[in-house]
Amino acid sequence: MKLKDYKEKRNFKKTPEPSESKSRKISQELIYVIQRHQASHLHYDLRLEEGGVLKSWAIPKEPPQEEGIKRLAVQTEDHPLGYEDFEGVIPEGQYGAGDVKTWDRGNYVPLEVKESKWIIEIRGERLKGRYCLIKLKAKDNKGNNWLFFKLKNQ
Repeated sequence: MKLKDYKEKRNFKKTPEPSESKSRKISQELIYVIQRHQASHLHYDLRLEEGGVLKSWAIPKEPPQEEGIKRLAVQTEDHPLGYEDFEGVIPEGQYGAGDVKTWDRGNYVPLEVKESKWIIEIRGERLKGRYCLIKLKAKDNKGNNWLFFKLKNQ
């Protein structure tokens, strides 16, 4: 999903969310953040830096901190770099209205990234270790559903 989708869903005169990506040095480690988002339903937004944007997934339940727990992760629109620092309230009437707070942050190392499978090493404050995102076969035309889970230690 493109950053254009993110911009089309928001009125930046009304929401405090960032509108543009901030520039970063190429040598920096890749950004990882999970934001706790109390919108119409509580969920957690997983964001991974990739190609100058934050790839994003909404996870309806608390992210898994141990092996054996699989969580649905629904891919959403890309977010701009800089969103990893956003905390605050998205006003009523705006897309995603509600409270956003950082739940975990750090960096990650891509170990295997394919169109339908990501294996990454997360180096967060809460989540640590190898995690996997696997895209589920689409029963509709969207194909946005993934599974997110922690892999066994090697």
